[in-house]
Amino acid sequence: MNSFDELRRLNAARWRIAIGLTITMMVLYFGFILLVAFRKSLLATLVSPGLSLGILLGALVIVAAWILVWVYVRWANRHYDSGVAALRGRL
Repeated sequence: MNSFDELRRLNAARWRIAIGLTITMMVLYFGFILLVAFRKSLLATLVSPGLSLGILLGALVIVAAWILVWVYVRWANRHYDSGVAALRGRL
């Protein structure tokens, strides 16, 4: 396999990861927004005194965004960056 094919493979892998994580975040975010729009009574349910399900789910959406960013950065540092560095070393 030549360097151009490896670069193409790395780029395809990066896009697969980015698209997968983007779709995951969109499902979480728009799912939450749809709950806000159509199931307000469900989100008003108290989980504990002073904490509604809506507040809890909103915080979890934010935490999920941080986790998805961490997943991408970890993948990029372990796979993408090392692959690009290996290609640079051969050129």
